[in-house]
Amino acid sequence: MIQRIDLRGRRLTRRDLLAVLPRAEVGVDDAVRAVEPILREVRTGGAAALRAIAERFDGVRPEHLRVPAVALADALADLDPAVRAGLEEAIRRVRTVHAAQVPADHVTELAPGAVVGQRWIPVQRVGLYAPGGLAVYPSSVIMNVVAAQEAGVPELAVASPPQKDNGGLPHPTILAACELLGVAEVYAVGGAQAIAMFAYGAEGSEPQDGEVLCEPVDVVTGPGNVYVAAAKRLVRGTVGIDAEAGPTEIAVLADATADPGHVALDLISQAEHDTMAASVLVTPSVELANAVEARAMDLASGTKHAARVAQALDGPQSAIVLVDDIEAGLVVVDAYGAEHLEVQTEDAAGVAARVRSAGAIFVGPWSPVSLGDYMAGSNHVLPTGGSAHFASGLGVHSFLRSVQVIDYTREALGELADRIVAVANDEDLPAHGEAVRGRFH
Repeated sequence: MIQRIDLRGRRLTRRDLLAVLPRAEVGVDDAVRAVEPILREVRTGGAAALRAIAERFDGVRPEHLRVPAVALADALADLDPAVRAGLEEAIRRVRTVHAAQVPADHVTELAPGAVVGQRWIPVQRVGLYAPGGLAVYPSSVIMNVVAAQEAGVPELAVASPPQKDNGGLPHPTILAACELLGVAEVYAVGGAQAIAMFAYGAEGSEPQDGEVLCEPVDVVTGPGNVYVAAAKRLVRGTVGIDAEAGPTEIAVLADATADPGHVALDLISQAEHDTMAASVLVTPSVELANAVEARAMDLASGTKHAARVAQALDGPQSAIVLVDDIEAGLVVVDAYGAEHLEVQTEDAAGVAARVRSAGAIFVGPWSPVSLGDYMAGSNHVLPTGGSAHFASGLGVHSFLRSVQVIDYTREALGELADRIVAVANDEDLPAHGEAVRGRFH
């Protein structure tokens, strides 16, 4: 059901490991070619183009591209009380964690009258995308919105695909989550066209054309399919983006002390997302590998999305990787750079502290990825496809800019004048030196 990769007794370089470890083939390059005309269509056609594209891809022509306030209020009023309680608890925990992430401004005095400060300034406006394909993700609305709110972003807009079964509006639970979070600017726009709308803005709306439907944003964040990732690649530079999100992935580093049932459940939980989802177990224990595989086969057949799970576990992106010991396992998981990494070993905290590449690390048997997906307080928008080697998950920092403030007196500049002139002349930029020297004549 799930392939095995046996690395025992082999000394592999990082380059070797990157070649042998499983990874989903995303195909963003192909999607870029499909997405380019959609972006042009939205950029020139505005609201009319957005409606036509929705009819083409979503099977519905939205009457309201911007969701009316009454629809947001009604969605929250109709929300299952148990789901509302869960969303409210998630909001509380995510807000508490992200409020603690806000960095402090600081000032450094290098000499009398020579001061350099650093300020953290939120961007003015962000566009947050909430997917609506195989599943609906109000939890993603929470992760994106709360991080932006705690960063102090003044203007937030959310877009999610129109639903044929909801009168051309996004899914009611998405709308309810927006209402809970106090987000009033919500659009029934999905896919690459939503990213284009955020990046370029869009004119024409109800009740009459010529009005501005959506102003351009500074940053676009939120997960999505390969076409959303391709659109983000194309608008990067026009706006900031969080990442080109690929299929979800979990790696579990486990030894013989791990509960095979726990490990199997967690591998299946990620496989449930998508047929391209990656589930990887790294272990030195053949006994654990056998037990996990048997348990996963049994559990997968009984889950709601059994066919999807089976295809994901059987795909080239999923594997059980056998290693000599936990030390070798650490090398493997660092080379892999998983979006989600669970550590289920005898000294889980100690092992987890040595991991260098992962989007988020889940320590021990009672910290499953599902906890982080909803209510741990951490953010579940995380780097995929190995980008955890250089990128971080979504957080307050995703919406902040660091601005340096330089404040020198005449005397402090004078202390450095000759040295600045010497370096400027050496770089053959004499006017730079004169911009300093000229102040003292």
